Amino acid sequence: MTDVTTGRATDTLSHPFSVRGLTSRNRIAMAPMTRQFSPGGVPGQDVADYYERRAAGGVGLIITEGTYVDHESAGTSDRIPRFHGEDALAGWAGVADSVHRAGGAVIPQLWHVGVTRTEGAPPVADAEPVGPSGISLAGEPKGRAMTQKDLDDVIAAFADAAAAAERLGFDGAELHGAHGYLIDQFLWSGSNRRTDAYGGDIAARTRFAAEIVAACRAAVSDAFPLFFRMSQWKMDAYEAKLAQTPQELDTLLTPLAEAGVDVFHASTRRYWLPEFEGSDLNLAGWVKKISGRPTVTVGSVGLDGEFGGAFQGRSSAVTGIDRLLDRMERDEFDMVAVGRALIADPEWAAKTLDGRTGDITPFGAEMLKTLH
Repeated sequence: MTDVTTGRATDTLSHPFSVRGLTSRNRIAMAPMTRQFSPGGVPGQDVADYYERRAAGGVGLIITEGTYVDHESAGTSDRIPRFHGEDALAGWAGVADSVHRAGGAVIPQLWHVGVTRTEGAPPVADAEPVGPSGISLAGEPKGRAMTQKDLDDVIAAFADAAAAAERLGFDGAELHGAHGYLIDQFLWSGSNRRTDAYGGDIAARTRFAAEIVAACRAAVSDAFPLFFRMSQWKMDAYEAKLAQTPQELDTLLTPLAEAGVDVFHASTRRYWLPEFEGSDLNLAGWVKKISGRPTVTVGSVGLDGEFGGAFQGRSSAVTGIDRLLDRMERDEFDMVAVGRALIADPEWAAKTLDGRTGDITPFGAEMLKTLH
């Protein structure tokens, strides 16, 4: 990296970002990544140390891995953390304290997997997969369609988790509305075939998500920001679209913003790709332009291969972030979330800001096997 680029990285990424009562010391976030190192759903000291290392390495905002809300069908593994129960919440309090000691801000990502739950899997083996319409993302029959009571229970579970996050000292919370999980299953026409008030056109499909946001907003103080992670793509449906045009995206975003979303976290597989024809704005850029809310971008930052390759055992080399800086300099989005590059090197943020990119450790798929 040249001195000019080093200066650009420092100038562009080192400014604080504030929303409500949260202040990140810079524009670098750690993206949420499922690691499955929490036996029984309880994050231990090793998990706290893992996040603390990234904060100590210069990350401004830690967004934790997805953590299950208190609903029997929310999860599909007993090694993924949950955000309910005294034991798990005590572990999360330790995570928040550890990150704060290292100078970082931290928010948990609250999650319900919906119909992607594996039948018979822990943490509640006999819990049936639930979703909008009793079909999988591929359109095959699976689980059952949620009743009004189911919807009310899940809304309350998200609100309880958000309140718990504030009580434990977190700086905000993120609702996982992306990648084909429960909230996203309602947003997407491919998985939402309902004919009641929660299905139909885009505005109706947004109702469940908006009710979750509103309930969480009511459960926390004015100082506590709510992030909402969204995506067009789904697991195993990479070409899926919630919105085909900016106008459709506006219809989707408006109820969520009005319900209380403070920051949208727009997940793409490659941050540099344009979202709609006629503009080079990426998804985060369009969401910011339409909603007026701050946005976080994400997608293969600092690496030459996308995340999906990691699950096939493929590694990724370190790449520059000039294209990212170009976009941030024109205010396309407000923060950048970094994923696998931070698994590989806890000091990625500090090295990037200091111009020590030659010292950055490249990502190897074997790194997923340990909690470094």
